[in-house]
Amino acid sequence: MRVISYNLRKHRAATELVALVGEHDPDILCLQECDTTDLPDAIDGLSLVQATSGNRLGLAMYLRSNTFRVEQVRTIGLKKSLHDRVLKPAHERVLGARLFDIDRSRGLIVASFHAAPLTALNSLRRNQIRAGLDALQALGPELPVLMVGDYNYPVFKESLGQTVREHGYRLTLSDDHTYTRYRVFRGHYDFATSSGFHISNITTLPQGTSDHRPILVTAEAA
Repeated sequence: MRVISYNLRKHRAATELVALVGEHDPDILCLQECDTTDLPDAIDGLSLVQATSGNRLGLAMYLRSNTFRVEQVRTIGLKKSLHDRVLKPAHERVLGARLFDIDRSRGLIVASFHAAPLTALNSLRRNQIRAGLDALQALGPELPVLMVGDYNYPVFKESLGQTVREHGYRLTLSDDHTYTRYRVFRGHYDFATSSGFHISNITTLPQGTSDHRPILVTAEAA
């Protein structure tokens, strides 16, 4: 299974999606910071599963409908940072779907995730990650879970990795930095947390018009 995750930087990189999907042929596309009122129903063979509706800029997911059947979709609001309370950029920070792999006759859960911005504490983002994973597991207990997206967590990943492991999940980074706009903030912002998946690699794709680089996750349910 090939999953692309991309933060579009306030929808600026939306014009790249057709070429991105055409070149890398993902099975699933997870987006963050997309204008949910300006999304097509399909992108080069991928069908829109759902987009969040709480704010204009939000999350969306596309997939190959001849590969997966959508059984349930859930948008999830998480604990808010001060930035969220004052500026109200987003309420729904997880968009998850329970899917049925038609060829392999098995269920799985995939989600697009966008953590609170860098103005928030790492402890809040850790809380959001744990709560998001718990809510996704409730979609299908014992099913494999893969949550990809913008974690806004450039430093102290050892602590995050330990937290995730204690929660029964695995943190997997990509092969290169994903945020490059400001030198002081460069790092791995976009990555994956998972349970029940073998992730063979996460490739950081070339820079586009977004301040984030897209990532391509190659994974297989265990």
